[in-house]
Amino acid sequence: MAVSYSKASPYYSTEMYGNFMDVMTPRNFPKLADDVSVTINGVYRYRPDLLSYDLYGDSRLWWVFAMRNPNTITDPIWDFKEGTTIFVPKKATLISALGL
Repeated sequence: MAVSYSKASPYYSTEMYGNFMDVMTPRNFPKLADDVSVTINGVYRYRPDLLSYDLYGDSRLWWVFAMRNPNTITDPIWDFKEGTTIFVPKKATLISALGL
């Protein structure tokens, strides 16, 4: 049985061959000048899922922060530290780009 991923998953665009996944195809969304700058505080330290829930109402979009900030966040959990400033897309941008 083939696995299908939700539109909120980073793997949604990746090709499936039966139960096997191809090399991950990154999901694209625009990097806009009006993306919001956020400095991670202690509440969200190592918890991108919590910030995702608070901003987008969906904790499954935690991966968006790493995709939007590849030079700042190489490890999506351990690089999510207090004092790190990242850019986050607006909710309307993600809904449109990811088809949510």
